Amino acid sequence: MRTVNMHEAKTHLSRFVEAAAKGEPFVIARAGKPVVKVVAVDAPDPGTARRTGFLTGKVAAPEDFDRMGAAEIGAMFEGGG
Repeated sequence: MRTVNMHEAKTHLSRFVEAAAKGEPFVIARAGKPVVKVVAVDAPDPGTARRTGFLTGKVAAPEDFDRMGAAEIGAMFEGGG
């Protein structure tokens, strides 16, 4: 997560707020110490984001995925490898 100092935050506030609204939260620091975290109002609470299925439609697995290399693995367990 990006951390910006107070002066930078004041100078570029609209740019940072726009990024936060798009899902890129940031931290504003004073004298190098984090003071506030800026996140979008509709951002999910930490730890509640749904991760299961986040790659659906983006990754393909072969039909025989659960059987790939079965002969080689079997040979290793049977001492033939």
